[in-house]
Amino acid sequence: MAKSIEELGEFGLIDHLTKDIKLFHKSTVKGVGDDAAVLNYGKNLLVVTTDLLVEGVHFDLVYTPLKHLGYKAVAVNLSDVYAMNAHPKQITVSLAISGKFSLDAVEEIYAGIRLACDRYQVDLVGGDTTSSFTGMTISITAVGEVEKKKVVYRSGAKEKNLICVSGDLGGAYMGVQVLKREKQVFKDAPEVQPELDNYQYVLGRQLKPEPRRDVIELLERLEVQPTAMIDISDGLSSELFHICQKSDMGCLIYEEKIPIHKDTITAAEEMNIHPVTAALDGGEDYEMLFTVPLNDLDKVKDVDGLSIIGYITDKSEGVRMQTKQGELVDLKALGWKSFDIDEKSK
Repeated sequence: MAKSIEELGEFGLIDHLTKDIKLFHKSTVKGVGDDAAVLNYGKNLLVVTTDLLVEGVHFDLVYTPLKHLGYKAVAVNLSDVYAMNAHPKQITVSLAISGKFSLDAVEEIYAGIRLACDRYQVDLVGGDTTSSFTGMTISITAVGEVEKKKVVYRSGAKEKNLICVSGDLGGAYMGVQVLKREKQVFKDAPEVQPELDNYQYVLGRQLKPEPRRDVIELLERLEVQPTAMIDISDGLSSELFHICQKSDMGCLIYEEKIPIHKDTITAAEEMNIHPVTAALDGGEDYEMLFTVPLNDLDKVKDVDGLSIIGYITDKSEGVRMQTKQGELVDLKALGWKSFDIDEKSK
């Protein structure tokens, strides 16, 4: 019996739909299967990526400011470009909106888009607008550039490579949990004002993520060439599986090495969520997960904002984590699923 879309999930559906695609042009260096496509049109390589944000699935306008939404829509695309060790240059923006949105609302979205373009020095060069019967959809395509010798794929991890991550994890997931909780409180008691003062860090991680251009620039200054890289959009576990699957390797990470901000820990404990679960399965942190040769240990081990959380192993050892108690556990790719019916109904 054929599987349903829900059973396949986002990445299973992509694999199912693209497994028989034939590439016709030598200029297509990398097609489906990474953070961005890679095209060869001269001295350097072009990278191209696109993301779709759908109201009610990816964002809730009850608690998402429109300016933040425009900024985030750009940021998540730029993050994919940086994950190829490339630098974004241009974007196009396509927007579908229903009649409930005023001109002022659309201007707010574009104010956020322009702010992101200014911050990351990216040109807005085109796009499309159309009407919608069901709310808002934003689609952004980003184009970047990278030297041929510097491009990084998910598939380059080697045994004994160090696994590194930038920043801290789990904050964005806890931010959306706070917003969902306060939305429910408002529905039950509209006169009650939301209590958000103690959650500014996790709310910022959710509503206004920053793509890690600085990590790409830092690695270049350190003269470190990652062997594999991906941005953390679907949770640490899922991204580790992507790298291991594409590289045909396994890995071992250490629970005690996973970087988690103190405010994330506080918010998680309040909601009876294990902070490590938020980091492993939450997603939308848009930090960089990458592997480097063991020979680069001295270059990265003491760098502020970078954490070495484990290493690449033989495929036979699977994708595992050593807990703080010393127990080895198999990780599962439980990150956010686009086609999860329960998730969409929240």
